[in-house]
Amino acid sequence: MRKLNKFIIWPVYFDQGKTRKDGRRVPKNQAVISPKIAELKEAADKLGLKNEVNLEAHFPKTHWIKSGMLLVEKRDSKEETIREIAEKLMKIKSQQLTGNRK
Repeated sequence: MRKLNKFIIWPVYFDQGKTRKDGRRVPKNQAVISPKIAELKEAADKLGLKNEVNLEAHFPKTHWIKSGMLLVEKRDSKEETIREIAEKLMKIKSQQLTGNRK
């Protein structure tokens, strides 16, 4: 499924519990615990990136798990887009944690 004008972003790219070999694409200090596809969408929305979610998609390395994927418009390089989403995702997760304590 090639989309020439979109990047495929998988939740595993940002998962702190995964190794680089397992598919994590950001440093551990920029990763979060168990990122959800809805959180990735929220991060992309806050960055102003046009996106669409495919909940039925399977990350190729773990094809038996429906992790979902996010299709994001190409704006910068894929690595730059992943880095921006990771930063926003960390803020979203920290807000959820502090919000749950109140």
